[in-house]
Amino acid sequence: MAKKTKIVGVIPARYASQRLPAKPLIDLLGKPMIQRVYEQASKARLLDQVVVATDDARIEMVVRKFGGDVMLTAPEIRSGSDRVAAVAEKMKGDIFVNIQGDEPLIAPEMIDEAVQVLLDDPEAPVGTLAKRIESTDELLNPGVVKVALAENRYALYFSRSVIPYLRDIPNQREWLRHAVFYKHIGLYVFRADFLKIYSAAVESRLELAEKLEQLRVLESGHKIKAGITRFDSIPVDTKEDVDRVIQILKNSPL
Repeated sequence: MAKKTKIVGVIPARYASQRLPAKPLIDLLGKPMIQRVYEQASKARLLDQVVVATDDARIEMVVRKFGGDVMLTAPEIRSGSDRVAAVAEKMKGDIFVNIQGDEPLIAPEMIDEAVQVLLDDPEAPVGTLAKRIESTDELLNPGVVKVALAENRYALYFSRSVIPYLRDIPNQREWLRHAVFYKHIGLYVFRADFLKIYSAAVESRLELAEKLEQLRVLESGHKIKAGITRFDSIPVDTKEDVDRVIQILKNSPL
């Protein structure tokens, strides 16, 4: 009988945030944001376990209070995926999912779609999601990460700039009429053995330039495969994002 693949969802949660201090603990209609993310992740049917990976005892206490699994990790860890790797060193699992701790409205179906990428392709060390860009404002926003994909949906590059660049069409506001562009959904699925390789690699030149941790994978010669999703999510980075999420929860509670 084949051994069942154990899939662990990890929610990295740092206390410090440049724009929103104590972001994981922001109250969203009576629940801290980290609880909202945890509850959504726990609805994913392909996850066997969900754990919060934090650097702060205050977050640890809050997670334990609502009954969630939590693990303290070193405060000097720089990226979310490095924090996932730290969890993978101490916890048994075959596949680990990096679930962003600032997306309280994340659809559980998105997590399952990302996991399915690795289940369907045994050659892929890392899976993620991409969504077709439908508005010019989103296309031109450097806060929206773009991804260029090969025909087999392996990522060619991720950038805050628009990729591909349509050289023959000078007016960028017309680009969506002439080509398909994809935004990257920051949800990563790693095979456990690859996490050891990832965490051992130093921050790469492109990663530091674009401030995108996934570029470390590509720059070291490894591959990331994307699934195409119809779902979207709202990262909470500003007070305006908080207000928007609260309004959505008021209109259609999770």
